Amino acid sequence: MKVTAFNGSARKDGNTAILVNKVFEELEKEGIDTELVQMAGMKIKGCIACFKCFENKDRLCNVRNDDINECIEKMDEADGIILASPTYFATMSTETKALIDRSGMVAIANGHMFARKVGAAVVAVRRGGAVTTFDGINHFFFISQMIVPGSSYWNFGMGLHPGDVEGDDEGMQTMQNLGSNMAWLMKKIGD
Repeated sequence: MKVTAFNGSARKDGNTAILVNKVFEELEKEGIDTELVQMAGMKIKGCIACFKCFENKDRLCNVRNDDINECIEKMDEADGIILASPTYFATMSTETKALIDRSGMVAIANGHMFARKVGAAVVAVRRGGAVTTFDGINHFFFISQMIVPGSSYWNFGMGLHPGDVEGDDEGMQTMQNLGSNMAWLMKKIGD
């Protein structure tokens, strides 16, 4: 089993990545392979609503001059998907939103290719907007017919500067519990 996480932050190893790695610690303890895709620096465009994915049905976006198809292929291969985003102006990053829009259209066009995969949102926030970001990512999972595990609180950690989330004890505990619950769920589905 494998979980692939997509860090939609402009900072490769900032608070968002720290939170994901805390989830990964628990998944790895349970023998689940993990991969972190850092979207910072990737060439990513938003969906252009061409609907060619419904014609092509090749499990890829028809726009081929950026890095989204590499992400979509990794999502398709994974048993579990974590979408992680910082909170920018009370919502997810543009990179995360572009991934959701384009992979979501491709998935629907190809028979709901993410259905019954396990999905989890991870959100880094300075203060406000985390719930909106968390909800937006979960809406993607639900429309994709994915299964979402819970944790002991909503899956976000608070901090401004890189590393600050490590001082958010409740946020780090939430990530630990999320990883444990995600591993349990994936094993139950795999049985």
